Amino acid sequence: MRRRTETSERGLIAWFASNHVAANLLMCLIIVAGIISAVTIRKQTTPDFELNLVQVRVPYLGAAPQEVEEGVVIKIEEAIQDIQGITEINSTASEGLGSVTVEVSRDFDINEVLQEVKTRVDAISTFPALTEKPVIYKIEPQIPVIFVTLHGDLNDYTRKSLAHEVRDELLALPEVSQVVYFGDTPYEISIEVSEHVLRQYGLTMSEISQAIRNSSVDMPGGSIRTAGGDIRLRTEGQVYKGVDYAELVLRTYPDGTRLTLGDIAEIEDGFVEDAGFGRFDGGRDATLNVVAQGQQNELQTAAAVKAYAEKKAGELPPGVEMDLWIDRSHYLKGRLELMLSNMAMGAVLVFLVLSLFLRMKVAGWVIIG
Repeated sequence: MRRRTETSERGLIAWFASNHVAANLLMCLIIVAGIISAVTIRKQTTPDFELNLVQVRVPYLGAAPQEVEEGVVIKIEEAIQDIQGITEINSTASEGLGSVTVEVSRDFDINEVLQEVKTRVDAISTFPALTEKPVIYKIEPQIPVIFVTLHGDLNDYTRKSLAHEVRDELLALPEVSQVVYFGDTPYEISIEVSEHVLRQYGLTMSEISQAIRNSSVDMPGGSIRTAGGDIRLRTEGQVYKGVDYAELVLRTYPDGTRLTLGDIAEIEDGFVEDAGFGRFDGGRDATLNVVAQGQQNELQTAAAVKAYAEKKAGELPPGVEMDLWIDRSHYLKGRLELMLSNMAMGAVLVFLVLSLFLRMKVAGWVIIG
């Protein structure tokens, strides 16, 4: 039995030795497959991996951490604790936000667990009135490729507007799929009314709050059927600037005069108070993190961002600069160059050894293969 195996192996080698066309075709096929793989293979600094984590985030406006824990976090934990596949639940209650992170066993499909968590959380009807809609998503690993920083003579509004402009332009590049803006503080409109003014006009804070809620809103108005089709009606009353809020009417008197919000309140456009901020070269900055996802080639992504930054630098306002830093593609290039140099050295050594025992032509073809 052992002799048959050896005979068949010698026969296969002998067949290729006597059929040069088949041997050359096989060699060419292997070489072409290797070239195609070398060109199309994904180049990345970090191997693909899954976190198997699901996160639930529920904003609770103006609430203290204890209120967030009692009104949001505990209710979510009680709703999802018996879902199969969940191995651990970690929760965080901070000012104005409740966050619950669910770890899923690798023996279960994370997408099925995610859908079950969504169903359970959406069914909770006892969240406090000031909570917003829960945001439920699977945490995906994000591999940073390169950081883009805007800095210079910029006020808060200009910095935020310019950073959003750059982010949208980066996302428009085919090689870029996700850009994370660090320190993107949301806009906020501050409305302050003194106790003296409330007493003077006989108003309460709840009355002012209700007037704002009723006046600043977009509402559907039904539809009108016509011969050409239905016409949708909609009232657009939502306001987004402080000057528009100042014109909201609180009361209308019998003589026709009106009391507006601007008559009694100090209204200021600003940003949500945030203790965190970033600095670059000693000044406030806006930093964008270009992230690679899916099958993206990190080298191509970094090259596209660098080309964009070079072009955008001439279009920035005076006194504003754009810098690139933490370019991970630099390390990837270094690894690839090291691998290629090692491959070349190994090929030379193999060629020298083979040339001692084979013809030079045969040794050359072996190295190419």
